[in-house]
Amino acid sequence: MSHPLDRPVRSALTSRQAPLALGDARALRFDPAYGLFAAAADASAESTAALGALNISPNGLGLVEAGDMPLPAGFNVRAQAACVQMVASSLNAGGKTVAFEPLGEADAAEMLALATLTVPGPFFERTHRLGDFIGLKQDGRLIAMAGERMKPDGFTEVSGVCTHPDFRGLGYAAALMRVVTQRILERGEQAFLHAYAANTATIALYGALGFRVRTTVTYTVLDGPG
Repeated sequence: MSHPLDRPVRSALTSRQAPLALGDARALRFDPAYGLFAAAADASAESTAALGALNISPNGLGLVEAGDMPLPAGFNVRAQAACVQMVASSLNAGGKTVAFEPLGEADAAEMLALATLTVPGPFFERTHRLGDFIGLKQDGRLIAMAGERMKPDGFTEVSGVCTHPDFRGLGYAAALMRVVTQRILERGEQAFLHAYAANTATIALYGALGFRVRTTVTYTVLDGPG
């Protein structure tokens, strides 16, 4: 059997996040309000066709795969990038601490605005509901946040990590990541995350926290036919 993180979208949508899945056994995607991620059951023609038949939002379909998977006929590749997938079963000692607070529905608009400004990854109107998020505020203004996204059995993805440009370089992102990751580990799970393979500085930051590269994956965003 392949590792569940080789196909994290499929693993999440067939386990703990199945209530958020649209589609059927042949192909699934997150409800577009939560995310653009989708996955076919396998590489068969039937599953690939079912992937192409899923609801395609204006944001497209996002695929995260460690291996090669066929693309639906007629679809266009909007973007494609090599990424590293990193995992952590423990954290390195040390690190800055900050006075963070939990984020929830009252913060949703500000969370979306910060993510839209900084582009930490796909983030939509209900992405904040995928898991626990924490943030750092200054004078009531959200300036940094981090949270959780995909949740295959036994794993939780650290995601949505971003800092307002006016407050970068102060260690806020790493501090919030440390808290999110520690909470995941305390639940008896492993933490994982994704980073663009070209972002060596970001990968080094995650490595300093205790993450290690598990494998490489390809992130592909597809536009529907037409």
